[in-house]
Amino acid sequence: MLGVSAGEIALLVAAVMVEGIATGILAGLFGIGGGAIIVPVLYEIFRILGVPEEVRMQLCVGTSMAIIIPTTIRSYITHNAKGMVLNDVMRAWAVPAVLGVAAGSVIAYFAPSTVFKVVFTVTVTIIAIKLLFGRDSWKIADQFPGQPAMAGYGFLVGITSSLMGVSGGSVSNMIQTLYGKPLHNAVATSSGLGVPITIAGTIGLALAGWSKMALLPPFSIGYVSLLGVAVMAPVSSFAAPYGALLAHRLSKRQLEIAFGIFLLLVSARFVVSLL
Repeated sequence: MLGVSAGEIALLVAAVMVEGIATGILAGLFGIGGGAIIVPVLYEIFRILGVPEEVRMQLCVGTSMAIIIPTTIRSYITHNAKGMVLNDVMRAWAVPAVLGVAAGSVIAYFAPSTVFKVVFTVTVTIIAIKLLFGRDSWKIADQFPGQPAMAGYGFLVGITSSLMGVSGGSVSNMIQTLYGKPLHNAVATSSGLGVPITIAGTIGLALAGWSKMALLPPFSIGYVSLLGVAVMAPVSSFAAPYGALLAHRLSKRQLEIAFGIFLLLVSARFVVSLL
């Protein structure tokens, strides 16, 4: 924080608030919790504030998880009110997803920041390609598999979420649509699944970064920046229902194209940071 003027801090806070509005709308629109936009934004903010590279990405991921807790809750309430949530999928995935988050938190304790960047970039690129160029015929099956496989999917959603700082919607949406579920239902279900994922992820990443407190900025609890949460969370939570309402006004293909382009832009940013 040294060397950063009060004016620069004020500009950064204003930028975070603007991004908070965009985050909330994207969360409701795509059921993603907003982490896919929060992480790149926080990465630049923490870079300017001088947070060391070795903990910067982890701090972005943990802070993102905490920020999107209220966003995912509000998004889920809005979608659930319209009867779009697939409750059987939520029941099958909730516990395995939380276990996946726990595994990701353990990885966060040991792994370098490059691991987080690679997971983030590869995952969102695969999902974007599927959304932009996939066809309705791209299906694994018309029905979900049995409980062992469903538990595996839930675990996958959880562990990728904790390494990317997202609520799980990106991966969850892709899996559900590959089993023939309409994207609108997938988005609604992902918003609900994001609630336990983000709560567990915040706790796990706070604990994972406890031994790195000397490298982290003031007002941090492990890999969670309380300052980032205090500024962005209320704004993004307020905007989330508007995105959810917009999602129900768009066609399936419009939603897929918009989501795919958005993810490619995010992926490109982290490819640059890896070079």
